[in-house]
Amino acid sequence: MNVVLFGPPGAGKGTQAKELSKHYGIPHISTGDILRANVSKGTDLGKKAAEYMNKGELVPDDVLIGIIKNRLAEPDCKAGFLLDGYPRTIPQADALSGILNDINMPLEVVLNITVPDEELVTRLSGRYSCKCGESYHIKFNPPKKAGICNVCGGELYQRDDDKEDVIRQRLVSYKKNTQPLIDYYEEKGILVNIDGTGGIDEVFGQIINVLDQYK
Repeated sequence: MNVVLFGPPGAGKGTQAKELSKHYGIPHISTGDILRANVSKGTDLGKKAAEYMNKGELVPDDVLIGIIKNRLAEPDCKAGFLLDGYPRTIPQADALSGILNDINMPLEVVLNITVPDEELVTRLSGRYSCKCGESYHIKFNPPKKAGICNVCGGELYQRDDDKEDVIRQRLVSYKKNTQPLIDYYEEKGILVNIDGTGGIDEVFGQIINVLDQYK
């Protein structure tokens, strides 16, 4: 099965992608991961990507598309793939369609994990970290003593991107960029919305019920 996975920050997309990859034995392809892999290996496309990444610029579509195409042609994708982080624009979606048609692996389903904004803000703004690497959540995984790490006794801190005002701006940006893609795939009749408000196992069960139709 060939799947694209969408979901806003805090929706649990990464967790679900890892579990789905194990369950179905198909690779979880994250564009960030394969970009870094190509850069570290020094591939021709990786060198081109690095020129932009080192300047803090977005990697151009033609370079990113080339990297995606090469990854999807690898043997472990023969039984299918789970694509995460791509496409991000309509031109990228068109390019992906062209790639998949060329290798006779059409996209079968696009999963869109949906969670209300207020729930996402609660999930993300409640996260706190310690310099020792431990992480906590004031609602779901609180420390024994407020503000203090259970493991090392260090003071907990909140990352800038977990602060409420930053989270809300990230969600606005996500919706602005992703809604055209949601509409694009809905028109093609391959979009399935997944209610992401339940627990991890509950959301996983919903996804399995959908994907088992494409086995």
